Amino acid sequence: MRKRAIGLQAVVNPLGLIIFSFSTLVSFSQAGKKQSFTEYVDPFIGTAEHGHVFLGANVPAGAVQLGPSNIIQTWDKFNGWDWCSGYNYSSKEILGFTHTHLSGTGIGDLNDILILPANGSLQLEKMKIEDPASGYGSSFSHKNETCKPGYYRVYLDKYKVDAQLTATERVGFHQYKYEKTDNAHLLIDLSFGMGWDAPVDTYIEKLNDSTFTGYRFSKGWARDQRVYFAIKLSQPVTKFSFYDSTTSIAGNKAKGKFVKAALYFNATANPKMGVKVGLSAVSAANALGNIKAEVSGWDFEKIKNQAADKWNKELGKIEIEADRKIKTIFYSALFHSLFAPSIFNDHNGDYLGADLKPHSNPGYTTYNLFSLWDTYRGLHPLATIIQPEKVSDYINTFLAIYKEQGKLPVWHFQGNETNTMIGYPAVPVIADAILKGFKGFDVNLAYEAMKHSAMQQKDGIQFIQKLQFIPADSVAESVAKAQEYAIGDYAIAQVAKKLNKQDDYRYFSQRAELYKLYFDPSTGFMRGRLSKETWRSPFNPFSALHRQNDYCEGNAWQYTWLVPHDANGLIELMGGEQTFIKKLDSLFSATPVLNESSSPDISGMIGQYAQGNEPNHHITYLYAYAGQPWKTAEKIRQIADSFYTAQPNGLCGNDDAGEMSTWYVLSTMGLYPVNPVSGTYVMGSPLINKAVIHSGKKPFTIKVENNSKANLYIQSMTLNGKPYPYSYLLHKDIVAGGELVIKMGNKPGEKWGIDKKYRPGFQF
Repeated sequence: MRKRAIGLQAVVNPLGLIIFSFSTLVSFSQAGKKQSFTEYVDPFIGTAEHGHVFLGANVPAGAVQLGPSNIIQTWDKFNGWDWCSGYNYSSKEILGFTHTHLSGTGIGDLNDILILPANGSLQLEKMKIEDPASGYGSSFSHKNETCKPGYYRVYLDKYKVDAQLTATERVGFHQYKYEKTDNAHLLIDLSFGMGWDAPVDTYIEKLNDSTFTGYRFSKGWARDQRVYFAIKLSQPVTKFSFYDSTTSIAGNKAKGKFVKAALYFNATANPKMGVKVGLSAVSAANALGNIKAEVSGWDFEKIKNQAADKWNKELGKIEIEADRKIKTIFYSALFHSLFAPSIFNDHNGDYLGADLKPHSNPGYTTYNLFSLWDTYRGLHPLATIIQPEKVSDYINTFLAIYKEQGKLPVWHFQGNETNTMIGYPAVPVIADAILKGFKGFDVNLAYEAMKHSAMQQKDGIQFIQKLQFIPADSVAESVAKAQEYAIGDYAIAQVAKKLNKQDDYRYFSQRAELYKLYFDPSTGFMRGRLSKETWRSPFNPFSALHRQNDYCEGNAWQYTWLVPHDANGLIELMGGEQTFIKKLDSLFSATPVLNESSSPDISGMIGQYAQGNEPNHHITYLYAYAGQPWKTAEKIRQIADSFYTAQPNGLCGNDDAGEMSTWYVLSTMGLYPVNPVSGTYVMGSPLINKAVIHSGKKPFTIKVENNSKANLYIQSMTLNGKPYPYSYLLHKDIVAGGELVIKMGNKPGEKWGIDKKYRPGFQF
């Protein structure tokens, strides 16, 4: 019996003795001691309720995410929303294994190229919930399900098949063992999706008795999605049959809207079947090339171990010392933060552009799946620390998208612009890279693209260009959009200053302060306005009607604080530090009233603070700007303890391509980039005893003394042996390497972080 475990597997031998075997140990410390970071990862965290994380086999940034797809349970409160990734821990059935998934998003798509190891009578329609005989798919038990980084295993009860999955960047590798061999076959359903997209054109062709190629074109969140595939089998098929829906198609090819295939083999003679599936957005030939380049043989254990090695290498970029529970939550969060952005080019460098045309190798790795409204806040700043080698490739990908579709990406995946969410969220990511001194991309083109975003004639930007407010009765979500534009404009201003474009610097600096036009001193909230004299009425700061008010997935309580680029300006706007702190305190104590029509993203509530949605993530750190960093410490510990656990429901909101997890990764180390283009990380309350960050040429060590649940307050810090009174860290100091020593205590520090000259600010 296979039990889910975190790196430690209990195996009962024939004598009844329990033997423990650890996950692959592949990382070595300087002393030569073996280390395994994968043993602390529990991929099931975030698979229940609203976490929406992908579960299955993949490698860091892998284009292939191979895992199980459940039946969407549309009877749930949000009409299947919790199955956005294709899997939810509450499910009891698996329909098959698909090769693409979205992790942690609030919209579903992908789940392409379904393969199911089956036997008995051929079934071409999906089974219904708790009715295995009604169609294809099988029940399963979590006690017979295992998942570790780069590996997934489950026993399919209906077919009595042991299924194992692993992956490389562009290839999914299946290994099936059939206990029941009657009429053994592989069902391939190219029409399968999770309900958010629909097939437009599907095709399969038999090249020989063990190789099949084809494609699945579909329309959904990605309006024109193209996935080409190649399938290679470890043993030949004895016969095959093709269908369009349930209509049989003769010959070696099948084309239609709902193409399916049944590939039969002699499981009695050989009950093991290996399946390699290469994917490409360019061509089936490239998909075959990806298999040849990445999985040339049939050694499943070799590929599985290689995947574990890749994960261990990436996870090992941050080594922490903490108790087992915190290490589990931390490394599981870091694991989830490394799924996206994902690779989008083939092994030969070809990629599908935003113009939906094939492009040859551009000389850098192209990426896909940019949930930028979420990830510009924390995930991309974290990448500048632990994945600096990827930053220029991200920016080059942005610039290619800019040239191919005429604007920078907003929420881009599979070569498609979904235009999901608000603002111009690629701008802070580019600005951060430029200001931190990253090379390898055209800075002038980058600045052109950033400025183009801010000069569009739509979505209220036309009002911003005239240094005016956005009328609430002309543009939906006017306040939220204006605040996001202000963040982007601030980023452009700082780059303009660096490039000595003084006119642009002055202009965009003015635009960055336009958020002030929405602050109503009579209520103390940011609110929509209709004219210089008139606010939108009636006004209810608790109202969070989904996409029907002046905010985006939130209300006035939450959006009043969305000024990460100018916290000091917000303090002044509110009337000073004491008024600011009193108002900020009230955010965490206001009655959490939510309307049934509110966005399900508004979750993880402490008063009106919503940890389950990313625009809130910087708010707890704002106390440091007002000289009360101990209140940040208290809130960080409360959030970490309440909303991040080692259980399947261990995320309080959908992970949004890893951003929810990234908050925990950064906050566990005691820091967070409130202003994501400042080069500054505000200190909070570290949960670890030690962290070693492998960033540049030298490691950066954070050593935490006297840390405990009671000792949550920073008393003092030293940086490289010298007193460090500041309540923030600089990016340049982290990547230069060194040691930060933090002394903790059970009472707020008397001096640290209080004096104005030691508080966070723009530090480049």
